[in-house]
Amino acid sequence: MPRQRKKLGSIRLTEVAKLAGVSPITASRFFRNPEALSPAKRERVENAARELGYVPNLAARALASQRTEVVGVLIPSLTNNVFNDVLRGIYDASEGSRYTIQFVNTRYSIFQEEKLLRLFQAQKPAGLIVTGINQTEASLNLMKGMDCPIVQIMELGPDPVDMMVGFSHYDAAFAAVSHLIEQGHKRIGFIGARMDPRVQRRLEGYRAAMKAANLFDENLVLTTSTPTAVTLGGTLLADLLSRAPDIDSVFCINDDLALGVLFECQRRGIPVPGRIAIVGFNDMEFMASAVPSLSSVRTNRYEMGREAVTMLIEAIEGRRPEKAVVDLGFELIIRQSTTARYS
Repeated sequence: MPRQRKKLGSIRLTEVAKLAGVSPITASRFFRNPEALSPAKRERVENAARELGYVPNLAARALASQRTEVVGVLIPSLTNNVFNDVLRGIYDASEGSRYTIQFVNTRYSIFQEEKLLRLFQAQKPAGLIVTGINQTEASLNLMKGMDCPIVQIMELGPDPVDMMVGFSHYDAAFAAVSHLIEQGHKRIGFIGARMDPRVQRRLEGYRAAMKAANLFDENLVLTTSTPTAVTLGGTLLADLLSRAPDIDSVFCINDDLALGVLFECQRRGIPVPGRIAIVGFNDMEFMASAVPSLSSVRTNRYEMGREAVTMLIEAIEGRRPEKAVVDLGFELIIRQSTTARYS
């Protein structure tokens, strides 16, 4: 006859220990640090907890230890593949640890971010991973007042709250536009969408590269606060051509827009790169598969997630990383869309 389950939350750790044939201390150790147990004991405790429906009381544990074993992750989007790669790195690096990942979506809103930080503050997380460096003053004060390690990701800045893993969006954009200039392009358009702080820094890098070459023209810059999409890239190129029909290349703030620009060029019979060269940003998988293949700035998103959670866990467990700020850099991937070799 199957074992009758008690109401969720009424199962005690001592009952799990008894069913697993271990001491309560050993059962408790399993939920705090499963790697401390032998594989056989881990399996017995895990099976017993599953059979009984036991769920650790994180709130009670937080009261006892002043900290849960939850790592909070604040990201601005659940639909942007850029952040999917970051999350994959976070989950892969945390697998096998005793920490649970809890991610929330700020929806690119600094005020929603502030609200979610207050929520995490009440939950007493073991650590936090926060996207970006453009928090409100209230959010910064919340982060500085939390008694846990924090890693800011996706970019670099001069004043990290605690630790930081990212790269310079300004330098990456400067390098991409400089490549186009080196290829002989002079009328280089800028196409941007949503225009969050990281995109703003890419625009600054574009401006700096164009001004350094004495090529900057405000008419070549086209931006919108609309969320990015492939179709939007085509629409923005059409608008840019109506404003500056002599453009000879385009720097797009992400790969979705770059792909849309390519499709619009193909609809209009505009040769790429013969008439218009294209550079994207992030180097998503489809950039190499496009025809012609599209140049892009490769960003180490998966590695960023892995590095952030690794640094965080080490700091939580008292082993502060030697470097509090890690620059993962970027790589300009040059393909057919910016080289004359394509025909």
